[in-house]
Amino acid sequence: MIQHYFRIAWRNLWKNKAFSLINIAGLAIGLTCCLLMSLYVKYELGYDSFQQKGDRIVRMIMEYSFSGSVNKGNYTSTKVAPVFKRTFPEVEASVRMTQASRVVHYQDKQFNEKRFMFADSSFFDLFSFPLLKGSKSDALSGPNKVVLTASSAERYFGKEDPVGKTIKVGSDETDYQVTGVIADCPSNSQIKYDFLASFSTLGANQEETYWNANYTTFLLLKDAASISALQAKIPGFMKNEMKGEVSGSDYVTFQLEPFKSIHLHSEYSGFEPNNSITYVYIVGAVAILMLLIACFTYINLSTARSMERAKEVGIRKVAGAEKKQVFWQFINESVIITFLSLCLSLALTALVLPAFNNLADRELGLKDLFSPFILLFAFIVMLSISFLAGSYPALILARFQPIKVLKGSFKNTASGLWLRRSLIVFQFVISVFLIIATFIIQNQLHFIQTKDLGYDRDHVLVMPMDGKMMKNIDALKTEFKTVPGVQNIARAVNDPTNILGGYNMRSASMPEETQIMTTANPVDEEFIKTTGIHILAGADFNHQDVLDVMKDSQNQKQYHYILNESAARELGWKKPEDAIGQKMFLGNQRPGYVKAVIRDFHFSSLHNPIKPLVLFNEEWTSTMLVKVSGSHLSQTIDGLQAKWKGMIPHRPFEYHFLDADYDKLYSAELRLGKVLNIFTAIAILLACLGLFGLSAYAIQQRTKEIGIRKVLGASVSNVVTLLSRDFIRLVIVAIVIAFPVAGWVMFKWLQDFTYRIEMSWWMFAIAAFAALFITLFTISFQAIRTALGNPVKSLRTE
Repeated sequence: MIQHYFRIAWRNLWKNKAFSLINIAGLAIGLTCCLLMSLYVKYELGYDSFQQKGDRIVRMIMEYSFSGSVNKGNYTSTKVAPVFKRTFPEVEASVRMTQASRVVHYQDKQFNEKRFMFADSSFFDLFSFPLLKGSKSDALSGPNKVVLTASSAERYFGKEDPVGKTIKVGSDETDYQVTGVIADCPSNSQIKYDFLASFSTLGANQEETYWNANYTTFLLLKDAASISALQAKIPGFMKNEMKGEVSGSDYVTFQLEPFKSIHLHSEYSGFEPNNSITYVYIVGAVAILMLLIACFTYINLSTARSMERAKEVGIRKVAGAEKKQVFWQFINESVIITFLSLCLSLALTALVLPAFNNLADRELGLKDLFSPFILLFAFIVMLSISFLAGSYPALILARFQPIKVLKGSFKNTASGLWLRRSLIVFQFVISVFLIIATFIIQNQLHFIQTKDLGYDRDHVLVMPMDGKMMKNIDALKTEFKTVPGVQNIARAVNDPTNILGGYNMRSASMPEETQIMTTANPVDEEFIKTTGIHILAGADFNHQDVLDVMKDSQNQKQYHYILNESAARELGWKKPEDAIGQKMFLGNQRPGYVKAVIRDFHFSSLHNPIKPLVLFNEEWTSTMLVKVSGSHLSQTIDGLQAKWKGMIPHRPFEYHFLDADYDKLYSAELRLGKVLNIFTAIAILLACLGLFGLSAYAIQQRTKEIGIRKVLGASVSNVVTLLSRDFIRLVIVAIVIAFPVAGWVMFKWLQDFTYRIEMSWWMFAIAAFAALFITLFTISFQAIRTALGNPVKSLRTE
């Protein structure tokens, strides 16, 4: 019997090739979208799942308040880890970590390693990274020891055993002993490194202060359930610890953040940018909606052919076929269609997976696609679609009364018409929602990328600096400026897209114990000119200002400060001119005078409001900014590279553009925008297929009516209007439903940005126009063809 079902089903599908192809293609596209997004969701939800002790690990978040200003971040001093390990019985182990960029030399090989991480020897007590060679107890147990990942070991040593060998690290070429080889970090790990060096190398063993917060601290608890108990103890403990250092309402405390929640739930990034659980939910919801659209398209196309199959069913019933036999015959056809769609979908998914990885910035492979979980998921989805999408046409066809069908008096049911129209409305609700969401997101991204930030980020090269370069900085600048196209060269600790340094400040008129939190950035005398920041009052730094802070004695140093408008107001100077020449302190160790006030500019993400900022001169730095003209850019870069190789042989030449740094601040939003662009187009395509099916069905049902109308004098435009009117009404209903839903969702999304666009009526009007245009375009082909048809052909069977 089953073999008979399959033979008839295959014969019928082959007979109606065009219909079968549309159905299989529609389901395959929907399944491909669902599989891709399911892989992404599984990947994100599985972040750090390989960490065996992950449920017992917490990250320390520092929170502190000065003069009512509260700040929080994923940083601590080196004091926190040992103190908490000694003090609280709930803590089993602790580790301090920091990531840096280091130039590594071995023989003739030289690379700038951007994932050079330092960690305590207790690192292996917390994290489940398998050590392939070496001993966990000794690998990081002293200064100048380093463990290499397997790929890094191969890059430097080839097939040689690296353990026991020495590499040179940094501009001072410090010797590091290789003590082990560790497996490469999984791609879905928030901790990624190529070199893992001993934390004691840094010489910052245990500071006596909680303030020098430049490191990341993780704690391993004895019991995952003790997080809340330990958290309750911390405020009281820190209050005792900070006696004499803070007063009044000021405080310092720490919060515990579960390790496995950091990637998707934390507002504080770790060693790599976080994702958002909201975006994962959005992707998951879109996956389900795309699958539903594909199923509804299949139902509508199958129903559109039901009248063609009605006589076949009537004859089979007269010949003795029972309802259940007819039902399972059509379910069997549905299974074949969905199975073929699944096979095609798996092939399509494998084909587009590299492009999807590039779009989502992830590393999904064929082993992920063909994993038992995904294959089982795909098989369950296939069976579900087979029954959900195939059962309605099967039930309708199985219930046909053979006498009515064979006499030609079979009529469509009101319930069936209502369901099909509901499916079309639902498809277009999704499509209109996605059109609105995509349009608003793209407008916000355009706003982000074109907004006047208060500085010039175009044609600015960002290059790394180190201590050896700093010693020869004047000569380097002079040589680099001889390269055609180079306009200005500045140095700074942070480039203007994301300034991070946290400091205290006060004016001379404020009490010493009164401190205001500020962000500050050490720069040189060309930073303002290079970045195009606008000075409102006062004068720019000059070379003498830089020399004034390079004196040997701290007492001889003379500091000069440039404040943004927000910092000047916080210090009590309402007008920029009022601040010029005023004495202030950046911390108690840096007394100086305000030299200028600059216009507020965005030195962090547009998610955040502009806060106080201080620019000051200092002799240490990490970044060089090179402003170029933009014309003959490749020749300018080649000229810089040639100068670099001649003057800076101890490190490789590398650069990136400042606007690329800015785009990185919005990587999650840019990915979401690209994903929505593509899947909105696919959703519209699938909705059009469903609309095509329903319109074909409606026109088929009204063929004789149209013939009679034409005989009675109806014009082509009359017939097209008649056939399109009902579908336009359905789309208008979908628009009415989609508008408030899309408006509410996008309003919530925009609230995450301090600086954002305003939603306007015309954004929704464009979406409505697009939906109506797509509807008319989809229906018009069949409607016009039917209206132009010969009425004699449609009436001659009467």
